[in-house]
Parts: sequence; structure tokens; C-alpha cells
Amino acid sequence: MPSIIEKNETLKQNRPMSLKKMIFIGFITLNITFSLAQTTRNNSDFWNNIRFGGSIGLGFTNNGFNGSISPSAIYQFNEQFASGASLSFNYAKFDEDKFLAYGGSVLTLFNPIPQLQMSAEFEQLRINRTIATSTIDIEDNYWLPALFIGAGYSTRNVTMGLRYDLLYDDNKSIYGNALMPFVRVYF
Repeated sequence: MPSIIEKNETLKQNRPMSLKKMIFIGFITLNITFSLAQTTRNNSDFWNNIRFGGSIGLGFTNNGFNGSISPSAIYQFNEQFASGASLSFNYAKFDEDKFLAYGGSVLTLFNPIPQLQMSAEFEQLRINRTIATSTIDIEDNYWLPALFIGAGYSTRNVTMGLRYDLLYDDNKSIYGNALMPFVRVYF
């Protein structure tokens, strides 16, 4: 039989990152972004380098559907590098399970050449899940982190590509699988 210390260590290892830590990481990322923004382009107006837009997503599997919309704002540091924040709204239905999710993310975009966009995004969603059984509907609410890496083809203001969730959890994720297509548009 495991000791109390072993049980406590197991609980610590299985515990997801706390909301306070995630908010702290978000504030640090935004602080670094705005600090770099002020030092990178001293001669130009900050607001001229802000781009607004976002992404939409649709996912289909054999047993379900996922749709999302994520308005966002990024700061364009130079021709190759941008960073910013996004809000996320998602709906999914798999078999009898329904998911509604909302949250935010911080993202970084890198264009090594104008046609290729690499991306990294940390997303934190609040999931409201309803599981339908033959006798009763079970509701489950929880926080779910996602860490995406992606690549896409860029042409002017539009990027189309694929992204992969490194923290994908098949039992809790709102997404049908870890690999998802995306379309981003920024003006």
C-alpha cells in the first residue's frame, strides 16, 4: 500500500497547471512582447504595427464535428516576427458528447520566407462538457491547456496550414485529434 507521501507525489504529478501559473505565463509573455515592441521600432508609431484578425477552424471526424473562431491582435515586430493574444470560442459534438469552450491564447508567428509561416500558440480553454447517457446527462466543467506548433502557406494577409497540439488529451480535448487545419487572416 502506498504511503501518504507517495500518494501526495502522485497527485502533484497528475495535477494540471494551475490557473494562477497560466495567467502569470500570459502576463510575462505580453510584457516581453510589449517591451520588445517599444525597443524594436523606436522610430515608428506602436499602433501602426498592430494587426487585427484571427482564425477560424472546422474539424470533422467519423463521429463528430468541431468549429471554432478566434479573433486576435498581433504586434508585427518586423517582416518576419509577430506576437500577440487571441480569444477563443469553440463548439464540438462527438457522438452524444457536447462541448462548449471559451478562453484565450498567446501566439507567436515567424515567417522565415514570406510564403512560409511557422507558429507557436499556448491556449487555455474553459470546457463545459455534457455527456448524454441513456438515463441522465452528466455535466463536466474543467480547464484544458493546449500547446500548438504549426506551419502554413502565406499569401498577403491569409495563411492556411496545419497545427499540432503537443498537450493533446483524447479524453478531455474539445478537438477531434491533435492535428488540425487552420486559416488565419490579419489586416
